[in-house]
Amino acid sequence: MSTDLFDVAVIGGGVVGTAVVRHLSHHRLRVILLERAPDVGAGTSKANTAILHTGFDATPGSVESRLVSRGYHLLKDYATRSGIAVEPTGALLVAWDDEQAASLPKLAAKATANGYESTVLVDATEVYAIEPDLGAGARGGLLVPDEHIIDPWSTPLAFAHDALVHGADIRRLCEVTGVTIGAEVTTLHTTTGPLATRFVVNAAGLHGDTVHRLFGFDGFTVRPRRGELIVFDKLARPLLGRTILPVPTATTKGVLVAPTVFGNVMLGPTADDIDDRSATGSTAAGLAGLLAKGAQILPALAHEEVTAVYAGLRAATEHRDYQLSSSAAARYVCLGGIRSTGLTASMALAEEAVRLLVDAGLVAEPRRVDEVHGVTMTNLGEAQARPYMDGGTIVCYCERVTSEEITRACQGPLPAVDLDGIRRRTRALAGRCQGFYCTAAVVSTAVAAGGQPAAPWLAMP
Repeated sequence: MSTDLFDVAVIGGGVVGTAVVRHLSHHRLRVILLERAPDVGAGTSKANTAILHTGFDATPGSVESRLVSRGYHLLKDYATRSGIAVEPTGALLVAWDDEQAASLPKLAAKATANGYESTVLVDATEVYAIEPDLGAGARGGLLVPDEHIIDPWSTPLAFAHDALVHGADIRRLCEVTGVTIGAEVTTLHTTTGPLATRFVVNAAGLHGDTVHRLFGFDGFTVRPRRGELIVFDKLARPLLGRTILPVPTATTKGVLVAPTVFGNVMLGPTADDIDDRSATGSTAAGLAGLLAKGAQILPALAHEEVTAVYAGLRAATEHRDYQLSSSAAARYVCLGGIRSTGLTASMALAEEAVRLLVDAGLVAEPRRVDEVHGVTMTNLGEAQARPYMDGGTIVCYCERVTSEEITRACQGPLPAVDLDGIRRRTRALAGRCQGFYCTAAVVSTAVAAGGQPAAPWLAMP
């Protein structure tokens, strides 16, 4: 076993785990993040709807409602300061039948109960004045002016880099397989060897219940909820000005149409409860259903080119709220059952984790103001200046990514180790040709930058 002793180990390198390790690193603590995948943000966090939610439709009084509301403001401010692309597009919730229209005032009241008082009820005429390309049949709508779209890839990367700047350790390809809880020290048995820590935070997402049981606890079971999405070409972007939301149901927020910070239009997600925690492939039935739904919501989408399809898995449980808990005896905090709102709530969840750790006995002394430093990410959004505008050799023409960006992605303190990591750091390979034209040049640039040998780079997830 390593002789190193950490104050806190965070299990799981998604957007929640990276937010937690970032927040902990702003205290006088020795902290480490353990991620089973080759990169942070490479699981659920990379495959979501990329919306910064106001929390207007959360269940009033729930833990989720409280943390989404708090997290919205924290992340909006952090993204602005750190160069993470974020845009205030607003949203329009559309009722497509009389029953849905009748529920709109209730949704407005629900938003008020959640502390969000800016919704505006609009009739069918106003709906089409706001979004003239919507399909026929809208009965009314609810404007939510403060919804934002955000870059979901750069967010966990920013948190991770922030943590590294403040002395945290991050270990990738490190899966926790067992736990031994001692009187003062917990030993985490991992695929890279034993690790000693005083406290542990479980932010393992889809595997959160597995880790929870390693510590001897029960209370929730993750059954993945698969959400398939379709990304349309950038030429579709003028079709809508804001996110078009459906009336939510008890199980899902429903199929939406939204702009992305990368200049595309996104349609989805589906919501299918499955048993396989690795089933991130798209299905013919799911995509066909989305295309049919998209043709109803925004008919012109049927004539637009599809750039990509993908599927994400949410850590859904038998409970409708987040599953947060702590144990002073085990020196353990669990952040379980974090579903699609986890991106928005991530920084508030980090605050909550530290509070629970302190309640469990951790002494967490904040660093002085002059000891806390910000990070600046490379902007990947279309609303602000991109690196290619300052010159450089363009390698990926669809997304206008330079060789200099790829080199930096492969040489930083948390370098990309595969093509998926390069894509999330630069947008290379994410455009219309999906790497058909530029993969060889991207691989060549990565290898020249000191990256892995050529063969592993070609093994795309």
